[in-house]
This record gives sequence, structure tokens and C-alpha cells, in this order.
Amino acid sequence: MPRPAKSKAITMRAEEARDTTHEVISSYFIGPRAENLPQFRENITTILDELQLARKNYFEQDENNFTFIPPSIQSSPSFLASTARTKKAVRQLARLLGQHSIPFWSPRYQAHMCTDLSMPALLGYFMTMLYNPNNVAVEASPLSTVAEIEVGEQLCKLFGFEEQEKAWGHVTCDGTVANIEALWVARNLKYYPLSVRKAMDDDGGPLSFIRDEFRLRTCEGRLKLLKEMSLWEMMNLRVKTVLDIPGVLHEQFGITPEWLEEVMAGYNVQTVGKEALNRHFGVGEGRDGQFFVPSTKHYSWPKAAALVGLGSDNAVSVGVDHDARVDLDKLEKLLEERFERQQPVYSVVAVIGSTEEGAVDPLEKILAMRQRFQARGMSFIVHADAAWGGYFATMLPREGQDDADRDGVEDGLVPDLSLRVETQQSLFALRYCDSITVDPHKAGYIPYPAGALTYRDGRIKNLVTWTSPYLSRGAVTSIGIFGVEGSKPGASAVSTWLSNQCIGLDQKGYGALLAEACFTSSRLSALWAALSTPRDSFVCTPFNALPSESSSDPKEVEREKQRIREEILNKSNTEIIAQDSITMNQADKTITLLRALGSDLNINAFALNWRYPDGCLNTDVEEANYLMERVVSRLSVDHPDDNPCSIPLYLTSTEFEYKDYGDCATNFKRRLGLDTSTPHEKLMVLRNVVMSPLATMDGDHGRFINMLGETFKAVVEKEVKVCQARNDDSPDYHSFWIRGHGTSKTVYLSYRPMFHLAKHRRQIILEAEFASEAGRRAYGLLQGNTGDDEIILKTSDKIDLDSFLSSSPPTTTLLGNLTTPSNGTILSRTPLTILSILKNRPLNTSSHDDAYPSGFCPFYLYGLPSNGPSSPPSSPSGPPPHHQQLYIDHILTKSPNIFLSSPIELTLDNGQPVSFSPAVAKGAILALEGVHEAALQPFPVFDGPLPSSFFFQPGREFRVSIWGDDRAPGASARGLLAEVRKTEPMARGKLVLKEDVGGVAVVDVERINRDPWKETEEEKVSLWRERFGRIGKEIDKGGVATNGVVGDGDGDGAHVCPNCGE
Repeated sequence: MPRPAKSKAITMRAEEARDTTHEVISSYFIGPRAENLPQFRENITTILDELQLARKNYFEQDENNFTFIPPSIQSSPSFLASTARTKKAVRQLARLLGQHSIPFWSPRYQAHMCTDLSMPALLGYFMTMLYNPNNVAVEASPLSTVAEIEVGEQLCKLFGFEEQEKAWGHVTCDGTVANIEALWVARNLKYYPLSVRKAMDDDGGPLSFIRDEFRLRTCEGRLKLLKEMSLWEMMNLRVKTVLDIPGVLHEQFGITPEWLEEVMAGYNVQTVGKEALNRHFGVGEGRDGQFFVPSTKHYSWPKAAALVGLGSDNAVSVGVDHDARVDLDKLEKLLEERFERQQPVYSVVAVIGSTEEGAVDPLEKILAMRQRFQARGMSFIVHADAAWGGYFATMLPREGQDDADRDGVEDGLVPDLSLRVETQQSLFALRYCDSITVDPHKAGYIPYPAGALTYRDGRIKNLVTWTSPYLSRGAVTSIGIFGVEGSKPGASAVSTWLSNQCIGLDQKGYGALLAEACFTSSRLSALWAALSTPRDSFVCTPFNALPSESSSDPKEVEREKQRIREEILNKSNTEIIAQDSITMNQADKTITLLRALGSDLNINAFALNWRYPDGCLNTDVEEANYLMERVVSRLSVDHPDDNPCSIPLYLTSTEFEYKDYGDCATNFKRRLGLDTSTPHEKLMVLRNVVMSPLATMDGDHGRFINMLGETFKAVVEKEVKVCQARNDDSPDYHSFWIRGHGTSKTVYLSYRPMFHLAKHRRQIILEAEFASEAGRRAYGLLQGNTGDDEIILKTSDKIDLDSFLSSSPPTTTLLGNLTTPSNGTILSRTPLTILSILKNRPLNTSSHDDAYPSGFCPFYLYGLPSNGPSSPPSSPSGPPPHHQQLYIDHILTKSPNIFLSSPIELTLDNGQPVSFSPAVAKGAILALEGVHEAALQPFPVFDGPLPSSFFFQPGREFRVSIWGDDRAPGASARGLLAEVRKTEPMARGKLVLKEDVGGVAVVDVERINRDPWKETEEEKVSLWRERFGRIGKEIDKGGVATNGVVGDGDGDGAHVCPNCGE
């Protein structure tokens, strides 16, 4: 495969110390401060003038013969009132959009794939929208249909398909629809030879007359009768071989495309479905076709698999390496497995710019891998999902063009940065793909919706319509018959065509624009890489490792970070170029380092971790995620009350899940200093997408980028204080539910946990006794007079729970206040002696199970099985002999969760009373069988009366199984349930939830999950709908609600935003 020219160093196109390239790029956009709005307004006026002329010029004689909207109507009160109302609504809604829309146009916006749109694209959309053409049929859209055809040709040329005269492309609403169509094509291509074979094999079949003569070349190149081919051979014909079938039939047998289309209608997979063909040809279970896509895939791929009838399980994810590029060894292994068991592969998808990491898969190596498998008899489509990366192909030199003119060191405003050689190779290899998805509404700076799909061989498009796959490029009349969509806006096609035409799909157009964005991206990646120092309260770690990290020497990494600060962050663009001009060794140039930073294509993924006040790094993944959640919440709009104009920097986030990222995610956690012993925990990752070329203007000497860094750092440092506070283990007040009869000597203390406070992040059960008669008497009186009120012991003083529980019972005394929710403190400073610690289980993330229990609901079982003859009642009013005092507490395996506790009555299957045993004394494990906890999660979010359908109700009866718990009281419960469920229970029986024995049932879902630093989440979508509905109502009344203030409706600009004062 030919290799692209190796790009040279950064360039500064200069003309008398002026960067003319950047000057041209600056003309493409309205501008962050609406600098180019006069030019945009002038063009809008031109469009409206032409609209007026078009309407007046259509049958000019109508102006004299007919008056459709006469002046008398235009001057009528009702007409004037209606237009005034519309004018007012437009002004008010326009103001609201300006106040509440996300400022994508600003270089401060560094979140999603959104930025200032190109003026040619906006103007193209606006002018076409006024005529509302529908590209489903040429008679409804003659000009915009031509525009769509030409967009397809522009993109085919961009990707190098011009070498293939059959290439074809069209506009879709987005990349999702393009991917669905690409998979639809891949499926139909596999089944077309089977359809032809069935039309030959059927008795009296329409193609039976060619059965003994029709030959095709197998994947390995052998000429063979189709009727003698095996199922495997037919489903692995090369793409060109399949698309040549109608042409071969015409050349050899004179069969016309029209007749073939007619007779094949009853045989092709479009009509009969793949299941019918599978049954006919004996495609066995487990042999259905699959396609492979990297685990960094867009969510549209499993959706596509479902929609085209393959099932999302047949969208096989391929693992990725530490840079989130597809792991070629894993891909080859998967292909080899399918080859060995003769399971067809529809396609292999290469991601050219993953939407989360900007990673580019090594496409040229995937294509080479296909060649190797084709030589052995296995073929499949190679599709490139270049929704994000497609337009970056404009940065490549065109055929025969020397890249030498891009080498220079003169002064200028914004340098451009060439792509890594490996990325160029993958972009160059696009020309050899069978199909390519690209989204002009991403790196093309085009308004939504504008996706596109291109084919190396345009005949393939006929596989997704009810026409024969026969080459007929010259007479395309209605482009809407191809693909998924029906009606679609011609404005999208014209918008894309005009922007491509005005800016140019080459190095001097989009290539220069994206090259400047690449430089900005590299400067931002340098910022994230060197933002934190060992003295800071947090660490900021880029996903793409620094070159020095390969040495495994922390000092070397810090030296490289310091170099980044000195040579990049603290220097202007001009200074960087000047220094490089006198640096002889290419490896020592700052630009070489810049190019090594960050991702392949302009997406910087990075993550944060925080330090304790003593400088030690947090190791809990969930706590690192918590920091990042708070930072992103501060730097994005996620609530109707958020004011977009007050957010100084916009970022977004994603999640790395182990099932998708595997060791890639584990490695990133390790680099952050996080615990990797529980790999299935999701890792939150921050990301910024760089599209604006305006963030690194040389005139500000890098101040804008550094200002963004300072802003970000201030936000992080503030949120680190919250993380430190919620993980502070200093003494605090603690509380327990009290379990046990007031007349009994022994009571049990069940701790009230909180997931969001480290000092309360435990599940504790203590055996205790009142150390004073006053305390015992008060507790006994409370039990008979509180109704369904809980009795709670709150520590009288702040205590260090760790130190307290590490003391050796029974010498430990706990001072607490007896309280109830209704009456507050009943008795202060009541002493209790701790007799034993049944459970002291940590609830931090590393102690969580990977999933909620399935098929049962687990509890700790504890208490006194009976107080028989050996333990007589202490008073005549005490419990009768053999009466149980047993309790269950819900085992908290994950967060969020619900705390459930209740007295119970337990009957074993042998009918005997529960015998006292060491297992119950130390807290056994009890499973409510048939209660599927995983299916019930998430539990109700508010305390209060539970629905009658909720399982944890007094009087409810359950079948139960009981096991002993051999782990130490303070050991983690992670994996405990899976471990004991593999063994035979020590007992089985029946359980009834009670309220009259030793307390009431306890349900806590609010307190346990409450985050003291976060407002209670409301239904945000409902709030947005409510606010938007309010706008509509106020417009109806002639006023408008602006951030809660209702305007007077006079349209004079008197409305003031209370947040920003504008």
C-alpha cells in the first residue's frame, strides 16, 4: 500500500509578518464576539432580496390579475395584531435563546463536537430552508438533489475514491443513520449470492436455465460453478465479485437488469428475510453472521445490529490498547475463531476518530489483515466510521502535491500542526475501504443534521433499495430511493455543498482550519499534562501518556512536565517557533513534543484524582469519580437554574467501563494512583473537543489558554475541599437503631450508615447492654409507648469510630442519647457496654460487589433465638419462654442502596425452635428466596409510606436459606454472597416480618444515600419542560418569563437577566 508523504514540522505561512491563512480562516465564522456579523447580515439581506425576486418573478402577470394578500387585509386590526404578536414572540424567544443557549461559538466552549458554524454553511441552510425542498424526489428538489449528488462526489474525491469511477455518496441525517445503512449493505451483500443460487436451484426457478453454466470466482480466485459452491464459499465472495453478478449475467446470458430485478424480488433478502435463506441453506444455530467493531464504538452500532435484524449480540466488541485504538491481535484472534468454525463476518469497522478519545484505528493494518484472510477464503466488508475523523483527510496532500510548502518558521498568529504519521497512514487508507461514514456536522462545521455515507463502488447502494445492483450512475433522478431515510431536508445538502465549496476540501481550506485546531488541541493537551504539580491538592492525568512515562521514572515525568510549562505554556506561538528555528536536533524541538501530546484527532481525555491534606493520594475510584462529577457539574449546564453566561469554561465527560476498555481502563486507573483490585468499577473521564482555531492567538502570548487553565484549577481546588471533607475520618456523632426487648438484658445496636461520608461508610451490628438501670428503664418505657416510632441511640459526644471499635469489648462503654424522631432526646448520656462486635463491614467502593444480588435479597441474621429455661424472663411482663428475639439487616452490597431492618419470627423446616448457635451469635447470612434484589434496584428514592407492592411489609412471609459467616467482623463483604451461595445452607425455613418484637421495621433510603454537598436531584427534564411551557404561556399572554422574571411584553429590551445583568 502506498504511504502518504511524511508531514514535516509545524509551519508558519507568513506574508510580511502576517498570517494570511489565519486571516482567511477568521472570515469563515460569525466570531465569538459577533465580529463578522455585519458580513453575515449583508448576506442574509441578499438572500431575502433574492427570495422576494423569486416570488415576484413567478408568473409576473399574476401581480396585475390577482391580489392574494391585499393591503386592506394587511392594514386590518386582526392582521396587525397577529403580526405584532409574532414579532413580540420572536424578539422574546430570540432573547431567551441568546440567554439560555450553550455558547458553542466561544473558544471557552471545549466540551462536545460543537463550535461556531461556518458562515457558508449557515447561509446555505438558511437560503435553502426558505424554499423547503425535500430530497426524497427530484421533482420536489431539483437543485438540492444536485447539491446532494455533488456533496457525495466531493467526499468521494476527498477520500481518494476518484480513482474508482464507480464511487458514490449521499447525505444522511447523521452518522447513526449512515452506520445503519452501512451494516444493512453488508448484510445484503452476504446474502445476494444465496438469493441468486436459490433462484437457480428452485424447480422452475427463474434462473434455473443458467444453473449448469454460471461461474464465479471464489474468494481465493478459483473459477467455480455457483451451484457447486459451499455455503461458506458463497458467503465469502469478494465485494467486487458480488456486485459484478448482474453485469456478468447480462454479458454471458443477455439477462437484462430490469428482468433480473423483477424476478429476484421474490428471492432477495430484502423480501424474504435472512431467516428464510438461513433455513434453506442450513445455516445452523451459532453460525449466524457477525460484525466486529472496536469497543470504543459509537452507540449507533448495537442499534444498527438490532434494526437490521442481526441482534446486538452479533455486534462483537474488539478490545483496545492503552491508547484506545483497536487491539489488532485481539481482532485477528476473533477472525481466526470465526474462520475455524466457518461463521460469516459481515464487516469489520475501523473507527477513525473515536468520539470519546479521538483515537484512530490502524486502518491500513486492518485492510492488510483482510487481504491475508481473503487469501485463505474469508472475506468481509471493511467500513470506516470516520464520523469525526473524515474531514481531517483534508490535511493530507493531494496526489502529486509536495508538502514542502508547509515548512517554514516565519512569524504569524496561529501555527498549524501536522498529524502524526500513523494517523496520516490511516486517513490515506480510507480510499481502500468499501464504505465510509462521515459527519459534516462535526469537523465540517455544518449545522445539524448533516451526516454522509460514501461507497468505493457505488453499485453497492442498490443493495439497500428494491433495485438490482447494476451500475447505472449516469442517470440518477431521485436520490431518496437509496438508504434509510425518506423525506429529508435539501437545506442540509446545500449547506454542506456550499461550505465545502467555499472553504475547500484540501490543505488550503479545511486542512488549514483543522491544522490550526490541531495546534490548539496540542496546547490544551500540554495544559492538562502539566497542570498539576506534586504540591497541588490534586493530580490531572491525560489519558494519552506522556513520552516520559515509558521510563517508569516519576522524576523523569516531572522533568518533562516542567519542560512543558517552560517551553509551551509560558511561551507564545512566535517564541516557540523562534526557539525551534535554532534547535538543530529534531527530537529536541518543542513542536516534536507538542505533536507527541494528546490524542490522534483533537480530543483531549484526562482524569482527576485528589490528595488528602497530608498529601497522600485518594485510592478510591468512586471518590475520584465524585470529584470529576462535581467539576463537570460546575463547568456545564445540567439544571434549568444554571445560567450559561456565568460558566467560564465548558467541559464534558464520559465513562470507561471495564467491559469495553478492559486493561486500557485499568492502566488509566493505575496511572491516577487508584485501586485496581476492583476493575469493574467505572472510571469517569473528562474530555474536551477542540474545534475552534481562535484559542491560541499569538497576540495574547498564550494568556487565553493559561487563563482557561487557571479557571479550571480554581474549580478543581474548590471541589477537592469537598472531597476531603466527605472523606474526613475525624471524630463525629454517630447513631444506631436499638433492637431488643426493654426487659432483656441484651440489646443490639444497628448502625445508621451514609455512603457519602467516609466516617459513616460502614455497616455495623453491635451486641450491648445498658450499663445503668435508668437507661434500661427508659428504654423499656419507650418500647411500649412509641407506636411505630424508631428508637435511636445517638452518641453524646463526637467519637472516632475506628478507635472506639478497636477497643476490646466488653470493656468498651458507649455514651449515647436515647431519642425518637417524634420527640427528640428522651434520656441523655446513657451508658451502654459493648459486649461484642458482630459486624463492622466497610462500605467503601473497593468493598462493593460488581452487581446487586440476583435471585434473592441478602440480610444479616442476628439476635437471641430464644430465652428458654437457661435465660428466664427478668420480670413477669417479659417475653414468654422460647420467644425469639431475632432481627435482620439488609446487607449493603453496592451503592446507592436501601437499608432495611426488622424483627422477625423464624421457623425452620424441621419445626423445632431456632437453636442458639455461634453462627447466629456472630451474625449469620439469610437470603429471602424469590426476592430478586437486582430487579428491584433502584429502590424508592424517598422515605415514607411504601407502596403496598413493596416486599418489605410487616406480616409478609418468605422462604429463607441461612448460612454462617466465617469472615472476620471487620473484613470486607465483597464476594461474600457469591462464596456462601456455592455451599449448602445450614438451615432453611420460613420467615415472617414482625413489628411487635423488639422494635419496628426500619426503612431508610434517603439518609443512607444523601449527599450533604449536593442538592436533592429533581426530575431535570420535567423542570426544563415546565420552564419552556411557561415561556409559551407568557408569549400567549404577551409577556415572557426570563429566569423567573415575567417581562412586560413591550419588546423594548427592558428584560434583565438576574444572573448576568444582561
